[in-house]
Amino acid sequence: MDPTTALQLCRFLHDASLMLLWGACAYLCLLVPKTLADTVWRVSTRPLFAITTIAAVTVLAALPATTATIGNGWNDALDADTIQDVLFRTTVGLAWQAQAAAAVVMVGAFLLPEGWQRRGLALGSGLGLAFLSLTGHASMLEGWLRQMHRGNDVLHVLTAGGWLGALVPLRPILRLLDCKDCRAEALVALRRFSNAGHVAVALVIASGIVNTMLILKRLPTDWSSPYQKLLGIKITLVAAMVLLAIVNRYVFVPWIGRNHNRALQALRLGSITEIVIGMAVIGLVAIFGILEPV
Repeated sequence: MDPTTALQLCRFLHDASLMLLWGACAYLCLLVPKTLADTVWRVSTRPLFAITTIAAVTVLAALPATTATIGNGWNDALDADTIQDVLFRTTVGLAWQAQAAAAVVMVGAFLLPEGWQRRGLALGSGLGLAFLSLTGHASMLEGWLRQMHRGNDVLHVLTAGGWLGALVPLRPILRLLDCKDCRAEALVALRRFSNAGHVAVALVIASGIVNTMLILKRLPTDWSSPYQKLLGIKITLVAAMVLLAIVNRYVFVPWIGRNHNRALQALRLGSITEIVIGMAVIGLVAIFGILEPV
């Protein structure tokens, strides 16, 4: 595998892991009633730890892949002087150090008492997403415009991750609607997810438009450009996610009271579909995020 492909794979796995962790933990901490959140956390700890492991491993793997990409191939990835130069003399190296620190926070969260684990994981993954703004196309700008672009990048990834990642604990919550003792709290969590989802989707769309205007200063209509082609596909997939979310909220959720089993089956299938589309979007960003934005 060539260094560029390896770096893109690391970016995809790392960014996807951060988004899933951030959204899942932020949702459980902020919007799910505590008793229900504790129940969902206990059944989700192992998969979330596995996702955290992927996030941490991809941080480690990204350093040699980045060094090889900047240098002259995999031989430079093992050269101590080259690694030192990348780490301490480049913006990419500074961003890697920040991601490594976020990974330490995420892994360390599992050493905390159970009640604090999801809070620590939300903090670490949220920082990891925010640190993604240290690299990328915002670095091409100067002064206040660069800072504004980075701030918009942070808003974009946090809201997108909040939307996508919350779908992970939503699935066990939907199952708990069939449990008499958990039904009331599950309905509260579902309603809060729906309300917060409106805000998240609006912010994702608005911040995405701002990013496009800052980078291209126009819509991505030149399909001879690999960057614009992939960006256009990303926009199409996000539109599909938004449409699916609208159908879930305004068609399937009202069915819960009339046709309970059919509504839950549709919502579960819809949430899985949204996650799959979201993974495809993150994969596209991992590829075109390192292309020349022309």
